[in-house]
Amino acid sequence: MSNNTKHEVLAAARTQHVARGVATAHPLFIEKALGSHVWDVNGRRYLDFVGGIGVMNVGHNHPKVVDAVKAQLERVTHAAFQVAGYDVYIELAAKLNALIGGKENYKSVFFTTGAEAVENAVKIARSYRNAPGIIAFRGGFHGRTLLGMTLTGMSTPYKQNFGPFAGDVYHTPYPDPYHGFSADDAIQAIEDLFATQISPDRVAGVILELVQGDGGFIAAGSEFLRKLRALTSKHGIVLIADEIQTGFGRTGELFAFQQAGIQPDLVTVAKSLAGGFPISGVVGRAEMMDSPEPGGLGGTYAGNGLACAAALAVIELFEKEGLLTQGRQLAEVLRGGLDNLAQKHGEIGTIRGVGAMLAVEFVKQKDPNQPDAAFAQRVIDAARELGLLVIKCGVQRNNVRLLAPLNTSVEDAGEAIEILDKAIEKARLI
Repeated sequence: MSNNTKHEVLAAARTQHVARGVATAHPLFIEKALGSHVWDVNGRRYLDFVGGIGVMNVGHNHPKVVDAVKAQLERVTHAAFQVAGYDVYIELAAKLNALIGGKENYKSVFFTTGAEAVENAVKIARSYRNAPGIIAFRGGFHGRTLLGMTLTGMSTPYKQNFGPFAGDVYHTPYPDPYHGFSADDAIQAIEDLFATQISPDRVAGVILELVQGDGGFIAAGSEFLRKLRALTSKHGIVLIADEIQTGFGRTGELFAFQQAGIQPDLVTVAKSLAGGFPISGVVGRAEMMDSPEPGGLGGTYAGNGLACAAALAVIELFEKEGLLTQGRQLAEVLRGGLDNLAQKHGEIGTIRGVGAMLAVEFVKQKDPNQPDAAFAQRVIDAARELGLLVIKCGVQRNNVRLLAPLNTSVEDAGEAIEILDKAIEKARLI
């Protein structure tokens, strides 16, 4: 069977066997992957600046991650931690407690998906506070489960006709100076919510992405985060930092909250935690984590041994191979290149993001209030034709996001910028 025929067979089989509701950004089937590159079944190489949607911060098939999983595979593949414990789960918990909690007493619990981590963080907050209310933000993304959809601050495509949704969830605006909404405006919106919809004593927690992921790579900013921390502390409300996409070096620090100099009560982790293996977790203050009674937390595959081993290897890469430094160097190259593109191309309204978590926002006539989703999609398609994989984000789907592995070479980063430059020019002619 030829490669072209293989692609056609897979495309037909996908249409026949896979539910229509699963969207795929690129009409490709990946045959192999390594580092910042993937190859499709036709043998064509692409620069992968999607990374499994922010999962591959250490790159595809990192040999140390692969070796760690192979070693664990020969010991225990799965036992279910609720049945009998195993060492890598405990070792990973201890590592994350120290990395997130510092010298404070933190504990961890592991799950399988980011949405599970979010839901369990809410459970822990509600148990600790003995209160029902959860405040989330417009534009935030927290998963596709019932509670995840409810917390998510976007209607399309996530909510569709899937309601009714979970109760006692309230959304307020997220700061966005580009659209004229300041940190003070966002804090005032929460104060207004307290005055009109739910009193602070009935609020269990506030959850937010410190840089919104699917919502457009909008950064909350240090000023807002410090004021939000002060407000939640004043009322005893649990502050939940959703670091599922921002975590593990993506923004220049191991976790985005560290840049603002705040300490969240609970932190959700997933995505790049295990270099492509499915695991998520909640890491938080011990007194909060211990609030649910035994049996209230867990899951059949939660904290699977293979994924825990992979996660330990990922953390070791950060500790011993300077991945944070590499990520900061990558961010500098990408940001400089994107800033140059913004000066060159009138379709770019602004460059979003922090560190190596970057996005290009496309608008009409340099007007923030005229998002151009169609142009963004043409750029994505043109970039793929030129050998670069990127995907969209933003409430209006007018942002193109870059999520390259942190160890992407300077040469590959430069090639990606060149391809984006050509893709924008090509999109203009379509």
